[in-house]
This record gives sequence, structure tokens and C-alpha cells, in this order.
Amino acid sequence: MFLSVKDLTKSYTNGLLTHVLKGVSMELGQGQVGVILGPSGSGKSTLMNIIGGVDRADSGAVEVGGVRITDLGDDALVEYRRESVGFVFQFYNLVPNLTVSENIEVVSNISKNPLELDEVLRAVGLFDKKNRFPRELSGGEQQRVSIARAIIKNPKLLLCDEPTGALDFDTSRGVLSLIQEVNTRFGTTILMITHNSAIAGMAHAVFRLRSGEVAETAHNTELIPAERIEW
Repeated sequence: MFLSVKDLTKSYTNGLLTHVLKGVSMELGQGQVGVILGPSGSGKSTLMNIIGGVDRADSGAVEVGGVRITDLGDDALVEYRRESVGFVFQFYNLVPNLTVSENIEVVSNISKNPLELDEVLRAVGLFDKKNRFPRELSGGEQQRVSIARAIIKNPKLLLCDEPTGALDFDTSRGVLSLIQEVNTRFGTTILMITHNSAIAGMAHAVFRLRSGEVAETAHNTELIPAERIEW
């Protein structure tokens, strides 16, 4: 398995001890798309942050591409995030005074094996807008820049945190179609968290979180094209 999570636990103390993850286990194969479903407070973002090397678990193990990242020190985790993981968030976090190309190049310039800029721009449908600034783009186009910035480093794992949460229905389907295309074109393993159960049909594996536990795991033998998703 490319991604393996075993018995992961995480708690926070803020005057009161809160158990966020309670022995979470899940697996995702290389080149697959996985979706983590669950309501707010179910532990989705905490789980993704640990898999992405942004946060640390209290116990349990996470392996990505054969590397047990839960055993890595701080410097090795920084290297893991820089070289192996791409992040796409609900809010685009673009640099407003940089063009589309420059926003993407910020990441490619610090990557060891980046993809070719024009190839990525064409893949996300923004080659003709590469010299525009974020303020000149629609919300969907800004999210496409965010995705391009994440994949330019040629990551082993693409993590998407509610990537359509700030978008309307039609734009959301366009962004989901792009995520599917990235998976198909570059063979990128993708893990996406969402509260929208309709998105589950486009994933190879679906993990439903409830109160910090995996309540259900399902696998789809046939994937629904994103443009056919309805909600």
C-alpha cells in the first residue's frame, strides 16, 4: 500500500482533554483517489494534517511510499512536505502581487524534480492566463492555480482539504474534473476531505469518519466522472 495509517490517535488539551482521533486505520493504493467524508468535528482535517506532516500523532503510524513519517524528525518532516506532498485548500492562498506563472514558480523553484511549467499550465487550462494576477481570475480559476502550484513539484501525494468548499456547483464540478485529470495524467495519489458525500463516487476508496473513528470503508470498482456528479 502506498498510504498506510494504523491505529492513529490524537488529543488536544485546551482546559479540557479532547480526543480527536481514536485509533484511525486506513489504506490507499498508489495512483488511487481517496475521499474522507465526515461532518465538522469528526477529525478529517487533523487526520490530513498528520498525513501531510503538518501535525504529529500521539500514537500509531503513518507510512507514505514506504517511509514511516511518524518516525521522522523535524528536519526530515520539512523535507517530506517539500518534496513528497502537495496541498490544496478551500481558500486559495495565492500571492496577490504575483502572476499565475509566478505563483506556481514559487513552488517549482524549491523543488528537486518539478514538472515543466507550461505543461502544468496547459493541464489546468490556464496557459492563456499565465500572466494575469489573482484578482483578474474567477474563484474557480484561482483554485486551478492552487492545484497547479501543488502539482508542479511532482508530489507523490496530493492532499485536498475541501477544495470545492468556496465554489458554486458548476465551478466545483470543473475543479473536481481537474483533480481527476491530475490523477489520470500524472498518476498522482490523491486524498481529499469533504463533507459532501456526492463526491464519494469519483474515488477508489471512501472513508467515513465519525467522532474520530473510521465508521465505514468502501471501495468503488467503477468511478463516476466528476462532470456527472450531482448534489
